[in-house]
Amino acid sequence: MEKPFNIKVNGKMLKIKSLPSTPLLWILRDELKLTGTKFSCGQGLCGACTIHIDQKAYRSCIFPISALKDDQEVKTIEGLSAKSPDHPVLKAWKGIHVPQCGYCQPGQIMKASAMYDEDPSLSSEKAIKSMDILCRCGSYPRIKQALKQVFDTKDQA
Repeated sequence: MEKPFNIKVNGKMLKIKSLPSTPLLWILRDELKLTGTKFSCGQGLCGACTIHIDQKAYRSCIFPISALKDDQEVKTIEGLSAKSPDHPVLKAWKGIHVPQCGYCQPGQIMKASAMYDEDPSLSSEKAIKSMDILCRCGSYPRIKQALKQVFDTKDQA
């Protein structure tokens, strides 16, 4: 049975009526039309659906809306790029032209920006090893290059 949920997405409080088991991914894409968050494996394995909940990276395809607490904030790629267009991760991705096909890139960016926001002193080596988002087209070399730029030049910004 559907029930109402109050959720904060990209800074806006919203009331959503849904089944408690509905993955947050489908609320974002179908109800809120925030289609930057991608569906791929549906099992939390690939990371294309990565979003932030309270500034930490989560796989939205396996995160039921009922697990979201009222005071938690969800941020999607749309919220990151709208509120922080000068975020070091976004600047590096754009400057290096990371995407090839682009499908996994919202997940890649959300994972990298969560790491950066949580610990800007993280080494690029640790950041690269922590990236667990699958890329079907093989843009890994440019992803690594962007992560090196973000984490190795943070003190020069």
